[in-house]
Amino acid sequence: MNLNELTAEVLSGKQITKEEALFLYQQPLAELCENADQIRRHFCANQFDICTIVNAKSGNCSENCKFCAQSARNHTGAATYPLLAKEEIVAQAKCNHDQGVLRYSIVTSGRHLSDREVEEMCEAVREIKEKVGISVCVSFGLLKEEQFRKLKEAGVTRVHNNLETSRRNFPNICTTHTFDDKVQAIRAAQAAGLSVCSGGIMGLGETVEDRIDMAFSLRELGIRSVPVNMLNPIPGTPFENNRKLTEDDMRRIVAVYRFILPKASIRLAGGRGLLPDKGKSCFTSGANAAISGDMLTTAGITTKTDMALLNELGYEVKICNE
Repeated sequence: MNLNELTAEVLSGKQITKEEALFLYQQPLAELCENADQIRRHFCANQFDICTIVNAKSGNCSENCKFCAQSARNHTGAATYPLLAKEEIVAQAKCNHDQGVLRYSIVTSGRHLSDREVEEMCEAVREIKEKVGISVCVSFGLLKEEQFRKLKEAGVTRVHNNLETSRRNFPNICTTHTFDDKVQAIRAAQAAGLSVCSGGIMGLGETVEDRIDMAFSLRELGIRSVPVNMLNPIPGTPFENNRKLTEDDMRRIVAVYRFILPKASIRLAGGRGLLPDKGKSCFTSGANAAISGDMLTTAGITTKTDMALLNELGYEVKICNE
C-alpha cells in the first residue's frame, strides 16, 4: 500500500477501506494534498459550489450540543429571536443572488420546526423561487418525511443536517438527541426526493478514527455535499477551551475526505475565518465548496472576497451535486 497506488485506485473508481484511510492520514502532508487535489480535478473539474446562509431563527434551542452558542443550556450571549418575517428572508435571498451566489440556505435553531413554522417557510421559499430564482437549501432540524415533502413541493432542493461527528463520539457532544435521530431525518429527506448536505465539526475532542468513521457514514448515506466545519470555541459553551485546529490539520482532513468521497462537494464551513489564509490552501487540497458570508452566530468572509479568491484559483462557481 502506498499513496500513489491508492490515488490511482480511487481515480479508477475504487472505494478505499477504513484501513487505507487511516494509512492516508499518516502520509506526508504536501504529497497527500497534491494527490487529493488530483482526485478533485478528475471528478469535479474546476467547479466550485458556494452558498450563503441566513440565521432565520436564533437561540433558545432545547438541545444540549456542547459546541453550540444557540443552546439554551449554554450562556453565550447569542442573539435570540423567533422566525424572521418572510419579507426579510426573501430580501436576503435577493441580496445574495445579486452578489453571484447560486445557493441560499435558510437555517433555524431548535430540535425541529412546528408544522405551522414549516408552512411559513414554504411560503417564503415559494416567493424566493418566484421573485429571485436562487437555489434554496433548508436546515430545519429533525423533520419528518411529510414535512420534507411539503418543503420540496414549495421549491426546496436540498436539506442540511450535520451528523456532527462519528457514531461513537456523538454521545460526548449531545445527549438530547442521537446519531440515529440524525440518520433517520436524513433518510426521511432523501425519501421525500431531496438531496442532503451533511458533515460535521472538527475539533470537538474526536480522534482521527472518529473523523474517518464519520466520512464513511456519509458515504454509506450517499451524501454528495459535505460541510467540514472547524470548531470556533465560543466562550460560555462546554468546549470553550478546546484547542483550535490549524491550517495543516484542516488540509489533512479535507484531503483524506476527498479520497473517501471523491465525487462530493467538500465544503469549508464554520470556522474558516479562523484560518490564516481563510481556506485557500484547503481549496488546493481537495476541498471545492464553501459557505460564504456570515455564519449563524459568528462573522464570516465576505462573498466579494471569496469570489476574488476563487477567480484567482481558476474555479468556476456552479451548483454541484444537486
